[in-house]
Amino acid sequence: MLRNYIKITVRTLWKNKLFSGLNIVGLGIGMAAVWLMALYVIDELSYDRFHTKADRIVRVVHYAQWPGGNLKLAPTSAPYASALQNDYPEIEKTVRINPEGGGTITFRDKKMEVGDIFFADKTIFDVFTFPLLYGDPKSALSKPQSIVLTKSVAENLFGDSRKAIGQTIEFGNHFPNTITGVMDDVPSNSHLQFRALRSLPTNYTNGWENFELYTYLLLTEGSSHKALEAKLPGFYQKYIKKEMGELDYRMELQPLTSIHLRSHLDYEIGPNGNVATVSIFGIVAALILLIACINYVNLYTARSLKRTREVGVRKAIGSYRLQLIGQFLTESMLMTFMAALVGFSLVIMALPYFNQMADKTLSIGGIGERLFIVALFSILVGVLSGLYPALLLANFRPVAALKGIVGNQLGSITFKQSLVVFQFVATVVLIACSGVVYRQMEFVLHKNLGFNKEQVLTFHIDNEEVRQRVDALKERLTQSPLIESVAAASNPLGNNSIGGAGMFFEQNGAMPSGTQIVQKFSVDSDYLKTLQIKLLSGRSFSESFKSDLGGAMLINETLMKQLGWKEPIGKRVKYYIDNEKHTAEARVVGVVKDFHTYSLQHKIEPLVLQMPQPADKDNVFVRIQPAKTKEALAYIQSVYRTFDPTATLDFHFLDENFSKQYKAEQKQGAVLLSFTILAVLIACLGLFGLAAFAAEQRNKEIGVRKVLGASVSSIVILLSRDFLKLVLISIVVATPLAWYAMSRWLQDFAYRITIEWWVFASAGLLAIIIALATVSFQSIKAALMNPVKSLRAE
Repeated sequence: MLRNYIKITVRTLWKNKLFSGLNIVGLGIGMAAVWLMALYVIDELSYDRFHTKADRIVRVVHYAQWPGGNLKLAPTSAPYASALQNDYPEIEKTVRINPEGGGTITFRDKKMEVGDIFFADKTIFDVFTFPLLYGDPKSALSKPQSIVLTKSVAENLFGDSRKAIGQTIEFGNHFPNTITGVMDDVPSNSHLQFRALRSLPTNYTNGWENFELYTYLLLTEGSSHKALEAKLPGFYQKYIKKEMGELDYRMELQPLTSIHLRSHLDYEIGPNGNVATVSIFGIVAALILLIACINYVNLYTARSLKRTREVGVRKAIGSYRLQLIGQFLTESMLMTFMAALVGFSLVIMALPYFNQMADKTLSIGGIGERLFIVALFSILVGVLSGLYPALLLANFRPVAALKGIVGNQLGSITFKQSLVVFQFVATVVLIACSGVVYRQMEFVLHKNLGFNKEQVLTFHIDNEEVRQRVDALKERLTQSPLIESVAAASNPLGNNSIGGAGMFFEQNGAMPSGTQIVQKFSVDSDYLKTLQIKLLSGRSFSESFKSDLGGAMLINETLMKQLGWKEPIGKRVKYYIDNEKHTAEARVVGVVKDFHTYSLQHKIEPLVLQMPQPADKDNVFVRIQPAKTKEALAYIQSVYRTFDPTATLDFHFLDENFSKQYKAEQKQGAVLLSFTILAVLIACLGLFGLAAFAAEQRNKEIGVRKVLGASVSSIVILLSRDFLKLVLISIVVATPLAWYAMSRWLQDFAYRITIEWWVFASAGLLAIIIALATVSFQSIKAALMNPVKSLRAE
């Protein structure tokens, strides 16, 4: 029986090559889209699940609110870990991580720039599953100045990673570290991405308000992080209140496996994903597959008009309803299996490009797994898309079918039209969303940031001796006409890594009892000039005023407004200078116009600028002449080598620093655009097939109209009109859906575009043009046909 089904199916498919081809290609593209997106979604959901104790690991984060300000921070301060472990028996172990351990590694005559190195407590290997290839995880970081390298770094330095154990490497400041272990490279689906771990001193501590460490807790077996979290308000009363004063403070314990997709706090240890994005991509993939299945249902049911007599004959000679359903389901399964092979081939070809576009390293497994996926997917899609047409055809009454009378058995016209409307609703939504994403990316990449980021490059100074001579370096650099100006600062811009501090700001002539958290970093007297930041009032720092070092401050206009200062110049600010709570006092000498230190996902925060101590002048900003980039880089490198002969500078341009912060959104936009194009293509294939069938069904009508004098244009309008109505309905339905989806997506940006009506009008117009172009091809072909042939055809 099955053999007979297959033979009939092959003949039917060959007889209707156009419709079979459209169905196979459409379904194949839909399957490929789902496979690619499923790989993406599974990878995003797998983050940090490889740790054997993942279900017991949480990260400590905290939130605070006070009049005029707030914080929502991923890092905590050094004392949190020990205080939490001492007070709560549910905590088995703690580990603290500081991501600022990177630099230039030197081994004999080899140098390697490794920026992603963490300082960590020795307990890191007890909490997390990072297997060591060589070395003992229990003691690897127990001694000061110990370091564990990943396999790739060890091989780059020593050729054979086994030779690394016991060797001593130096960082840029001639600080020796002994290699005590080599571990596997960190999996890509880990929110902690590093290439080496350095030992954090056991007794390392700092003030409660210096939020620079990430604190992770390993809970005891059977402990609930929610139950522990409910006890944490007492921690604030015991430790935090006396340090930070009265504020609305809350600590939260984030499960390890939720950090990547659900945590979007300030100062995250690395770029995270977004659960909303994963959901959107999953929905988009499902929509594309659904569009492809709708194509199949529409085309199959349309072609069933040609098979009514076949069904009638089969029923008349004794075929059972189940046998007919089996026949038509076999056709569907065979067609979807062929589509699955097409889709799988497309996945293999597209996966390298998809990985590059999505910044992933996805794979589709071994040959056995691949065949299983193809077979399973074929069965699922075959049943999903073939069941309705099979039931429809099997229900034909034999007498009516033999006469070619179908009646209402083909399903209502409204139902089939609804399927076409659904296809184009999804298509218009995707087109509109792609347009909004593109406009937002253009906005954030070209918005005025409050300073001129063009033609400004930065580099980091690892050598502490050179930091003491930065003024001499600046003087040498500015001697060339290639260099417009040079400045030094304690932090780069655009990396989302500016620090914060609690400070006392004068109010009504007196100092308040509590601090206010502000962003703070140090800049020299040439910083405003080099970055072209505007000064609203007062003056900038000056080397001629010795008191400016430690005794003067610049603030931004956001802080001025938040404090309610009408005359900020001369106001006093008190700040801590060490961990023993010793303070110093400075006066505000100037107010700068607000400028962005972070990407546009973040609001401009209250900011304080101070002059740097020599050791803090580790980031140099250089404004170079336009169109002289190559010469300027060579000149800067040559000058710097007169200060540090062995150094190789790693240059970063400010505009690139900021654009990197939108890397995830740009990747998402590229993926969405690609899948939008696929959705449009699949919808067009279905529309093309329906238009061809409609033209075929009205073949004689077209012939009669042409004989009676109808023009080609009138026939094209006749055949296109019904489809155009469906597209217009789709636009009306799709517009509010697209608006809602994009409004939610834009909430991730503190600074965003206004969604304009013309975006949706443009998406709708594009959908109309695509639909007309698709339908008109078949309409014109039918209109140009010889009417004699049309009238003769049976």
